[in-house]
Amino acid sequence: LFLATLTYDTLRFEYEDFPETKEPVWILGRKYSVFTEKEEILLDVTSRLWFTYRKNFPAIGGTGPTSDTGWGCMLRCGQMIFAQALVCRHLGRDWRWIKGKRQVDNYFSVLNAFVDRKDSYYSIHQIAQMGVGEGKSIGQWYGPNTVAQVLKKLATFDTWSSLAVHIAMDNTVVMEEIRRLCQSNAPCAGAAACPAVESDGLYNGCPEEAGVRDRRSLWKPLVLLIPLRLGLTEINEAYIETLKHCFMMPQSLGVIGGKPNSAHYFIGYVGEELIYLDPHTTQPAVEPNDSGCLPDESFHCQHPPCRMSIAELDPSIAVGFFCNTEEDFNDWCQQIKKLSLVRAALPMFELVERQPSHFSNPDVLNLTP
Repeated sequence: LFLATLTYDTLRFEYEDFPETKEPVWILGRKYSVFTEKEEILLDVTSRLWFTYRKNFPAIGGTGPTSDTGWGCMLRCGQMIFAQALVCRHLGRDWRWIKGKRQVDNYFSVLNAFVDRKDSYYSIHQIAQMGVGEGKSIGQWYGPNTVAQVLKKLATFDTWSSLAVHIAMDNTVVMEEIRRLCQSNAPCAGAAACPAVESDGLYNGCPEEAGVRDRRSLWKPLVLLIPLRLGLTEINEAYIETLKHCFMMPQSLGVIGGKPNSAHYFIGYVGEELIYLDPHTTQPAVEPNDSGCLPDESFHCQHPPCRMSIAELDPSIAVGFFCNTEEDFNDWCQQIKKLSLVRAALPMFELVERQPSHFSNPDVLNLTP
């Protein structure tokens, strides 16, 4: 911990072993060259919200743990993939965090949604307590599917973001279900929670013509999470090309997974290596200062990211995508259909228009023998 908190600036050089390769680097739908865009790569990585183990936060449930070291890594990865969705929703994919630069209010609103206290939308407190309903006691390790299910429930309270969260089960994405979910309420429910200056003439922080804004508000921004198992004990090589393509899509939110009982948030790849943010550093919990501002440097990984061979990936993962508009979703569907035609790329999931008739009602599937 002492080393991790003391030497970020020196780490920037110690870790400076990003491979000198002609292979492109892909980070959440953006393509970079190591030779000409190394600074841009590092800035993109640093701008992602980085959630790690914390200690000395208020006790979960009033009497529970005050640290998540050793058990909270998948919960932190769930926070990271969801934070990326909120960044895309409220700040845009092009937004960048620069140390010492004054950030917009929306940035702090996003960050505050994840701070370690019981009343934050997506805090470790909320995730751990909501997980009890999924059969996980507080302090128990989660898998990718469990954290996805919990985040979906928590998102219903986040009226500011007004997200439609869909978890595609049984390796099947049903387009009709998603359209029904995203078109379920006409005006954006989050508009009332946005500052008046923004809801009047601004759409997601950008000026919009009224007609365009009205049409777009018929679609709630979509967070699509797809829990998958890509093999029995290790990843089946036939899925690797498809997994890489997921990081190339502009809708990419990355992947949560890792090695057995050690979760990581994967944000891209280069060659045969995955690029990831690692939650396994324990930092002190952060409190807002006297002016109500949150010191935010510890929420950004300021050294080059970790890498690991794709072959080492545990086969149990969840892939995430964000579609801000209906056009984004239609484009994503087209890309998935094209991907099914790529040679040597075995589809990780099926994309269908309607629920296959052999599917039971989801409630029936949950019955235990």
